[in-house]
Amino acid sequence: MGKDLLGYKGVKTVFLVVAICTLAQSMAIILQAKWLAEVISALFAGSSLQEQYMTMVLFLLAFLARHGIGLVQQGVAQRFAEETGTDLRKQLMDKLFHMGPRFVRSEGTGNVVTLVLEGISKFRKYVELTIPRMMGVAFTPALVWLYVFYIDRISAVILLVTMPILIVFLILVGLAARKQTERQLHTYRMLSNHFVDSLRGLVTLKFLGQSKRHGESIGQVSESYRKATMRTLRVAFLSSFALDFFTMLSVAVVAVNLGLRLIHGSLDLLPALTILVLAPEYFLPVRMVGADFHATLDGKQAGEAIQEMIKDETSEGLNEDTGTGVDNEPLPQLTWKEDSELSLSGIGMHHDEEGPASLADVSFRLKGRASIGIVGESGAGKSTLIDILGGFLAPSSGEVVLDGVKLRNTASKEWRSHMTYIPQHPYLFGCSLADNIRFYAPNASDEEVERAVEAAGLSSLVKSLPNGLNEMIGGGGRSLSGGQAQRVAMARAFLSQRPVLLLDEPTAHLDIETEYELKETLASLFKDKWVFLATHRLHWMTEMDYILVMDQGRLAESGTHEELMARKGVYYGLITSQWEGVH
Repeated sequence: MGKDLLGYKGVKTVFLVVAICTLAQSMAIILQAKWLAEVISALFAGSSLQEQYMTMVLFLLAFLARHGIGLVQQGVAQRFAEETGTDLRKQLMDKLFHMGPRFVRSEGTGNVVTLVLEGISKFRKYVELTIPRMMGVAFTPALVWLYVFYIDRISAVILLVTMPILIVFLILVGLAARKQTERQLHTYRMLSNHFVDSLRGLVTLKFLGQSKRHGESIGQVSESYRKATMRTLRVAFLSSFALDFFTMLSVAVVAVNLGLRLIHGSLDLLPALTILVLAPEYFLPVRMVGADFHATLDGKQAGEAIQEMIKDETSEGLNEDTGTGVDNEPLPQLTWKEDSELSLSGIGMHHDEEGPASLADVSFRLKGRASIGIVGESGAGKSTLIDILGGFLAPSSGEVVLDGVKLRNTASKEWRSHMTYIPQHPYLFGCSLADNIRFYAPNASDEEVERAVEAAGLSSLVKSLPNGLNEMIGGGGRSLSGGQAQRVAMARAFLSQRPVLLLDEPTAHLDIETEYELKETLASLFKDKWVFLATHRLHWMTEMDYILVMDQGRLAESGTHEELMARKGVYYGLITSQWEGVH
């Protein structure tokens, strides 16, 4: 059992309830063995069935109590597993929305999808089985051994000696199984990411005539996963066989000792039968742990992976539900106004502690609503700066201040409620076109959606769809071109009415003709908003009020297009190298 299991909400109460049930069940097991042995020994001594009627009823009641308590245990553990799994999935989804697309890409889309869907189910199974098994191992063998010690000390010593051998073997097998399961999980994650990436690029691969060659790559990854799975199953089957073998051998040692003592007349039949019935019950909890270990290990690994994903430094320092800081003091109200002043001081960002900085000592001050262009070569830090402003990343150093209010965390709900984000590849959900457009405004009316559609230039597309705005798009629905998907993102922005607009290379994957078609629409979207546009297409810069020029993670220079051109610095070099007709 992982220590992380003890950190979940309500787990102590569940452990207490299951422990009480396990104690009651252990007593039922002992009474069941006692009364069964009494009936058999009495019948062997010549007693009639009628004389043993009451004892048989007691045995039946103990039998029913044992299994009834087991059902209660299972129900309590299952309910807790369902609640914990649901809560964990909610935390994971909140984290994914909290961190944004960069975080998903860094973790691997296939890996994230696998954890959200299959990982949670495996984790539920792990929780549901682990809690009763751990309580069973903790209480049942001890109580059974005490009762055996009470009636026959020699048998108790044999049981006490054989149990550690079984536990040591279980630990050795567990370590080997864990190593194989970790390898299997790593291969499964790689297969998931590879499969998702292959689906995304399937059209391109087919167009380039590389689909068959890529099929061989998928086959190799699948074969690696098959081999890892077979190694894990081999260890699981062999360990289960060995565990059962050692358990039967231990019981056989006890049985041989009882048989020899019965022959020599040093032990009566009643205690011998009682011990013989209880011996398998003594080893049963350990056997169950061994049997379920392999079934739950992948769930334990999935739970740890999800917890590692949820626990991130960007979530520290702010309670998002209450809007309080680390000292539980209420934060001042944040409002973007026309004359607001945004200041970034000494912003630094390290994705890897030992790697180079993505941003280093970035400082600037913007006063009054404006359109700000963020330009630079690939890897200059444009997208990282957008991600920090959007709350998808927490800076490693520096501070963000709006109208004199220092933000402890740009990922707070209050800060991000002012943001509209248009990425390079907008995500289209598997639902109607209208519901996709309502992403930032779920309660928007049909009339408001239609106005946003018209403003984004989607009217011709809507007219061409059989079901109009009710047409299903995204996964399982009609596919849209890159330009159409960007117009859906723009319609979301038109509908949101949020004061700040963040754009991260919104036209990087589009051809220049489509980009110029969208440019006019975006220009109208920029009105009355704070706009931060990160792009390498420099023809946009003539539309910007202010330009931030990034170079190797640093702010190289800033100013208007005319000022930067006259300065003939980094920006001038970018313009002349691209020669995009911007003067």
